[in-house]
Amino acid sequence: MTFKPFLTGACAAAFALTATSGAFAQAAATPPAPTVTHGPAVPGVCIVSIENAIGASTVGKYVDTRIQQIVAQVNAELNAEKASIDTEAKALDAQRATLDQSALEQRAAALQVRANALQRKAQLRDREIQATEQKAVGRIGSEMEPMIRQAYQQRGCSLLVQRSAVVIGNPTMDITQLVITALNAKITQFAFDRERLDQNAAGGPQVAPGK
Repeated sequence: MTFKPFLTGACAAAFALTATSGAFAQAAATPPAPTVTHGPAVPGVCIVSIENAIGASTVGKYVDTRIQQIVAQVNAELNAEKASIDTEAKALDAQRATLDQSALEQRAAALQVRANALQRKAQLRDREIQATEQKAVGRIGSEMEPMIRQAYQQRGCSLLVQRSAVVIGNPTMDITQLVITALNAKITQFAFDRERLDQNAAGGPQVAPGK
């Protein structure tokens, strides 16, 4: 009997947490499209990329960095517990020959309980990080909404189309940079911490406002 299999399932979610960070910033890193010759801009029709506006803005980059910090904190917490379980599992495995079956089964069962608890915690932390990112990005979206209307009116738009719905469009119709510039002038960062989903029902911490 060995106890290493406990650890794989218990900590798989912990390693997956790193995938959350930077999700919205990837939009800003999208490679440029090949050069094409555009026809004249369509009067009154404008294009905006919400994802690129968030990802390229100062506040968007700040949120991405802060999420990465939170992910690192969570992984440190989970990895510390994983290391403790690892150590105990190895010790128990080394004592198999000297322990009676009842004692071995009791300690193995206790170790399994700890491993299962760690797996549940890792899954909870993953959901908390996702909720944290969603709320932070939602805050940026709320701050950006009037900037979009402002850019729409500034450019005299009659119709605004989301960039994701456009295959190719004349870049002179794109107001995304106007939105980014206005957003950068309005807000560059705001304080927030990891959401605690197990506390929200009792009035857990919310994303804090600020500039």
